[in-house]
Amino acid sequence: MGVAQESSDLEPRGVFPAASPLEIDGDLASRMVDGVDRYLLRKIDQSAARRLRHWNRNFESELTYSQSVQPNRERLARILGAHDDRVSPVDIERRFVVAAADVRAPSGYRVHCVRWPVLEDPDPGRSIVSVYGEGLLLEPVEPAAVTANVIAIPDCDRTPSQISGVSEGIGRDLQFARRLAEQNCRVLVPMLINREINPRGRAKLTNREYIYRAAFELGRHPVGYEVQTVRAAIDGFDSALPIGVIGAGDGGRIALATAALDQRIDAVCVAGCIGKSESVWTEPIDRNVFGLLDEFGNAEMLTLIAPRKVLVNHARIAERTFDGSGSGAPGVIASIPFSEGQQEVERARQFARLWIENDHWNVEETTLRDAPCDQETTDRFVESLTGRASAGVPPSDLKVTQLVDEASMQTRLVERLDRHNQLLLRESPFVRKEFMNDLDTSSVESYVRSSQHYRNFFRHSVIGHFDDPLLPPNARVRKTYRQPGWTGYEVVLDVFDDVIAYGVLLLPDNLKPEEKRPVVVCQHGLEGRPTDTFLGDHRAYHDFAANLARRGFIVFAPQNPYLFKDRFRTLQRKANPLGKTLFSVIVPQHQQIVDWLQTLPQVDPQRIAFYGLSYGGKSAMRIPALVTDYCLSICSADFNEWVLKNASTRHPFSYVGTGEYEIFEWNLGETFNYAEMAALICPRPFMVERGHFDGVGTDQWVAFEYAKVRNLYAARLKIGDRTEIEWFDGPHTINGKGTFDFLHKHLDWPKPASD
Repeated sequence: MGVAQESSDLEPRGVFPAASPLEIDGDLASRMVDGVDRYLLRKIDQSAARRLRHWNRNFESELTYSQSVQPNRERLARILGAHDDRVSPVDIERRFVVAAADVRAPSGYRVHCVRWPVLEDPDPGRSIVSVYGEGLLLEPVEPAAVTANVIAIPDCDRTPSQISGVSEGIGRDLQFARRLAEQNCRVLVPMLINREINPRGRAKLTNREYIYRAAFELGRHPVGYEVQTVRAAIDGFDSALPIGVIGAGDGGRIALATAALDQRIDAVCVAGCIGKSESVWTEPIDRNVFGLLDEFGNAEMLTLIAPRKVLVNHARIAERTFDGSGSGAPGVIASIPFSEGQQEVERARQFARLWIENDHWNVEETTLRDAPCDQETTDRFVESLTGRASAGVPPSDLKVTQLVDEASMQTRLVERLDRHNQLLLRESPFVRKEFMNDLDTSSVESYVRSSQHYRNFFRHSVIGHFDDPLLPPNARVRKTYRQPGWTGYEVVLDVFDDVIAYGVLLLPDNLKPEEKRPVVVCQHGLEGRPTDTFLGDHRAYHDFAANLARRGFIVFAPQNPYLFKDRFRTLQRKANPLGKTLFSVIVPQHQQIVDWLQTLPQVDPQRIAFYGLSYGGKSAMRIPALVTDYCLSICSADFNEWVLKNASTRHPFSYVGTGEYEIFEWNLGETFNYAEMAALICPRPFMVERGHFDGVGTDQWVAFEYAKVRNLYAARLKIGDRTEIEWFDGPHTINGKGTFDFLHKHLDWPKPASD
């Protein structure tokens, strides 16, 4: 182990210009994670004010307003993954009669089990429907009696039969689809993906999280799928009648998003879901929508419905807690405080105050109700939709003739969405190829110029970029370790307010005055520490940082913030709604590290390399792609067909069935797999270190993805000497042979005589 020194000991003199003694005690990694947490929470608090920059509302007329917010609608559809073309035309298939109510009375209706097509296979050569909506249709017996078409969307853990009064399980006050049918509305009730927990690989996940994981990686989302399902049902309705959407809980969220996107909807009622969106990171992860808070809260979405009719039903909902014990993401569903809901509605009114002042639009509200979509709420909704007050129809006598197997309906829904995700995964290489078509490989110089566009896209739309300028580094240094051949110094640098970078600098003992040497930044993996890379001969790292220092390289071992389990995973949850990721903080940390290293008199600023294992290998694909001061990158024990690893529900190495719920990155399927990330490192040297028995993937998939990298370097740019892959007979570990040779070669540093 290292020997602690006095905090004021900064020898050798002159190595650390402008540094001051590091006098912070305690766990610096924990301090770092806490600081990043405060930073992200502050950014969330600031998000509402920043949303204004995306909006340019024009209130001159309904037409000009609709045109002015159309770009917001289009971005919302893309953010929700609800942008694919739907099946057309749509025929709502009435499969069998489930129940009937007072069929001889004017308000008599039948309940049908129905299904309707939503999305086709993503393969452009096929016209096969892969996604169907299923549910119940409550339809007046007399077609002429129908006053409106309504989509009634239950909370995801309620079934269509329950809110239609067909099956037991909830009280009559919650059966709002039944009440709407009694008022001569044609009512379609879709089945939503529920939160039933089932085994998935090595994890136990809710059905919603299971669909969410793969969909998120492919630029889709459970919310988007459900919005598409509701819009497809509207496609199948008679357009001559008014169209309304009403929903409770998660169903209310779907109703809100659908009405925001679909201007055919004349009136919407949302129950138990309008409040501040800034706490979404505490809720079930299937509500995690990348970039939503950067442009949209509930108030902003309400303004996309204007000037159509809106009724906000403030109501208590069923509460539920997910503790993450089955490796799913933790989250809480709680009722929204009445005052919070009112404040969010008032925000919407302020955005549209010009119309409200001229009586062109208003958002109606209810008082706080114990049950969402209660009798008074549905009466007000029907009146706003049809223009006629409720006639006070007595409850119907509903006779059930055939029960619906809704468990099988739920199973089919999940299986179809899973299959659609897997088809998107199969098509994703073709989508990425088209996305990258503007790369110019006619020369290295042309390639560098054309790749800058993709680097900017990766920075802003995939990783996410905070526009805060880096603070002065304010380096604090403490000599902490003394080992044969090198001395280790703890270093802390300021990055942003509350955000620090921390690591350990290893200086070889044989440094000469005025000599400038190359640096290797050695990055630990998941739950790691800098010391793992140079002390104790850890089975995965084998002291590779210390070994490189003994070879004469200056080494820096940073602390990245992916440790403390849920503490760091919730950082990703907080970053995602802002359109950011954990790497939105890690990248500027590394930029500050490199900037500081370049100031050291014994560092050659042109020869700073990156070498990371596991999560550090994940870092090796993302950080050097954006921190171009890294002159080369080595990805160890991570390089993979990354999109497949994250989105496949068939391969045993997939993250879909593990506890790493933060690992999924929005829409990599259509943009950047590992070959495309390596293309951002190119033409700088790039290497992969792969053990045959590393369970992160298979040799076949690693070779498949690396072949694309090799083709870019060797075949197209004719710089094949700048890329290598080393296969070795071993597990998830640093091998330190071919990679060390690669470092010596490309950092122009002589090998030891013993090699």
